[in-house]
Amino acid sequence: MTTEAGTTEKPLRKDAERNRQRVLAAARELFAERGLEVTMDDIAHHAGVGVGTVYRRFPDRELLIDALFEDTLGRLLVLAEEALEIDDPWDGFVYFFEHALEMQTANRGLKGLLFSTAHGRERVAQARGRIEPLASQLVVRAKASGQMRPDVSDTDMTLLSLSLGTADDFAGHIEPEIWRRGLGIVLDGLRTKREKPSKLPVEPMAEKDLDHAMRTWRPPGR
Repeated sequence: MTTEAGTTEKPLRKDAERNRQRVLAAARELFAERGLEVTMDDIAHHAGVGVGTVYRRFPDRELLIDALFEDTLGRLLVLAEEALEIDDPWDGFVYFFEHALEMQTANRGLKGLLFSTAHGRERVAQARGRIEPLASQLVVRAKASGQMRPDVSDTDMTLLSLSLGTADDFAGHIEPEIWRRGLGIVLDGLRTKREKPSKLPVEPMAEKDLDHAMRTWRPPGR
């Protein structure tokens, strides 16, 4: 078998393979919930194994991140390819933007990988390098069709995605779909032509809920 480090070795004993799967499951859950700042000690504790067990299978955290997120980034790549197959350029752009945000708000670890180059190794870097040109092509198509304002850049889209994801970090534990309201406002701002403002899919947060979010919010990873 080929390990996460890229070397070939004998198949794991059944007990060792069970521990490996426990480590992967624990890491997947913690990364999704808290982001990529969780430690190997956190993962070991959550998996119910010693930290030495974690390090035997994954000598460093970046190898673990590569092992966990290659498939997730692969799904994002497929999403971009599907969006490019949609005939209408604006519809294709919206399809990717909305569904990519759905993935990010469900997984803080994915969000961390998309907006920072500090995590992961070769497999994560390669996957991200394949996604970015396709996402850029979606923006180019939408602008060329005249449906997206011509001054929008790839960096604008990165910052808008980050802003919507941050809103979910801040208030998603109170209103999980609040990011969709922000997305509706952003899409209206990006589009060049519309007869009237779009109907927003989520009601605004009540003042009491916003106050609750301000009192209970903790930075990702804490």
